[in-house]
Amino acid sequence: MHPDLKDILFLDIETVGCADDYNKLSERLKAQWARKSGFFKRDAGQTDEDLFHEKAGIYAEFGKIVVIAIGKYTEENGVIGIRTKYFADHDERKLLSEFYEALEKMGPAVRLCAHNGKEFDFPYMSRRMLVNGIQLPSVLNMSGKKPWEVNHLDTLELWKFGDYKHYTSLDLLATIFDIPTSKGVMDGSMVSKVYYQEGDLKKIAEYCVGDVLAIAQLYLKFKGMPLADGVNITNS
Repeated sequence: MHPDLKDILFLDIETVGCADDYNKLSERLKAQWARKSGFFKRDAGQTDEDLFHEKAGIYAEFGKIVVIAIGKYTEENGVIGIRTKYFADHDERKLLSEFYEALEKMGPAVRLCAHNGKEFDFPYMSRRMLVNGIQLPSVLNMSGKKPWEVNHLDTLELWKFGDYKHYTSLDLLATIFDIPTSKGVMDGSMVSKVYYQEGDLKKIAEYCVGDVLAIAQLYLKFKGMPLADGVNITNS
């Protein structure tokens, strides 16, 4: 396999607010949310409760992870493929523990790659692991490491080419590079509703896997390589 493709673990996470009902929060946590939401722009009449249901899942202090999808390149007879897997559970600690074990098995050479992962996925997972009393896996533990010792990849950062004010969504990049995505099925704004109102973890997981595939395909494009063919994409 090409050296640029070895040992990369592509990933994406799906998150929701920590409760389906704002009124289930402790008074202490409500007070902290009021402080946090005080910095948000509000439409006329929007309450702290409205903002909780709209935005809480974005913040690791007020949200939780319900799905983590991962993907790695495979190679057979010189043909690149992609193998995916997902972890999905209502019990966040169980989900994160399983993911931790999978990461540790991959060893120190593994490089994580996500879209906007450095700003969202990687720190969110690390924070939620600590909240759940789980030791950080070596690949996420940045304590004492120099910047060049952290082998995280980020397709958003790669696309910026040093232009730090420029945000480009995964969906837009997938569109201009003609990469199939799962956006027709649902989008990120629907995850909380699908989770709390429909209870459909599988639907969320399949959507999350679709994003992982898009990231892995995008990385191939960044390396000037052809997309992996559908027949060489598998889910384990």
